[in-house]
Amino acid sequence: MNKNNVKPLTPKITDRGAEEYRVTFEAMRAFTDARDKDTQDELWIVEHPPVFTLGLGADPSHVLAAHDIAVVQTDRGGEVTYHGPGQVVIYLLIDLRRSHGKGKLFVHEFVQRIEQAVIETLAAYNLKGVRKTGAPGIYIAEGEWQGAKIAALGLKVRGNGCTYHGVSLNVAMDLRPFSWINPCGYAGLSTIDMQALGVEVARSEVAAILAHRLQNLLTTA
Repeated sequence: MNKNNVKPLTPKITDRGAEEYRVTFEAMRAFTDARDKDTQDELWIVEHPPVFTLGLGADPSHVLAAHDIAVVQTDRGGEVTYHGPGQVVIYLLIDLRRSHGKGKLFVHEFVQRIEQAVIETLAAYNLKGVRKTGAPGIYIAEGEWQGAKIAALGLKVRGNGCTYHGVSLNVAMDLRPFSWINPCGYAGLSTIDMQALGVEVARSEVAAILAHRLQNLLTTA
């Protein structure tokens, strides 16, 4: 164990604060390039200034009107998404080959655990989130905003089983930029945040809860 009594397989949580997307992107790649079989997994909490990011297979035409917001090509999966102030972003720098409670973690189960962490975080504020088949992320399950997307997910999994990129959860944002794109490639997809659903909570509080849910779900069976 280290000096903080964290088990070697328990991801370390690091809050990087507000940071330009390109800085974080380069740091994730550098961390993954440099890691070895003994490198502790990490979860990075970040808040980005406004930015649109494109997945590897993204169609740039899904950016309908950038409005002077930077558009950055990435190497994650998925289509276009938006990051901005008031959103919790957590990047998962994980070695899937390790034991995560019951041995090697496959990508499908990894995604399910990330989504479950978001569902549990929303439940802590009496919000019900659900998965949607074929559309990674979490959506509102009921009420006026049923079907609206509240959390997005996009990952890079290298051939050696190491991952980066991650998940974003909308807490209290300016939602207008989502209307300037086809979120995740879906025209007309409604996007919502916790504040618009009546939950007034500090982004930092939600970030801490989600990070610890992820930490627990990636450490246990």
